[in-house]
Amino acid sequence: CFFIFSARLEDLRVKLVSEGLVNISYVVVNHQGTYSQKKFHLLKESVSDYITVYQQDEQQADVWTTLNGNKDDFLIYDRCGRLVYHLGLPYSFLSFQYVEDAIKIAYCENKCGNCSYTEPDVDDICENITKKADEKLAEIEPKPSGQHSHHHHQLHRHRHQH
Repeated sequence: CFFIFSARLEDLRVKLVSEGLVNISYVVVNHQGTYSQKKFHLLKESVSDYITVYQQDEQQADVWTTLNGNKDDFLIYDRCGRLVYHLGLPYSFLSFQYVEDAIKIAYCENKCGNCSYTEPDVDDICENITKKADEKLAEIEPKPSGQHSHHHHQLHRHRHQH
């Protein structure tokens, strides 16, 4: 199972880099259970060098418990280290668009004003991403047929204060 996850995570990473979203850190946290601990080397080998795999020690406090999450969750932080999205199942399946969209929003949001961590071309990159998203939405939205119909899909944001 982690081979499929690893391949999809790497595909997502490569896709985002190709779109100009650089300097994003990816960390996979290995589960603390005995089976996962024994398979750590396989997990580590299944991801690229651009993705860090964190090995929990069985004696330490569980990372997922500390972060109020579960082992299949995605926690997405902005460049200042603030938690922007906490995606649990089924929203954390990489076959869906939720994780990618959450990363793009966290990358492009500029909540604090000017930031020394912002990439120089981020405005152009994010404008292009927004334009592509609007075009994709226009393709799939049903055309008005005289009836009032509003159907919107939104990514749910969960703000957490830490």
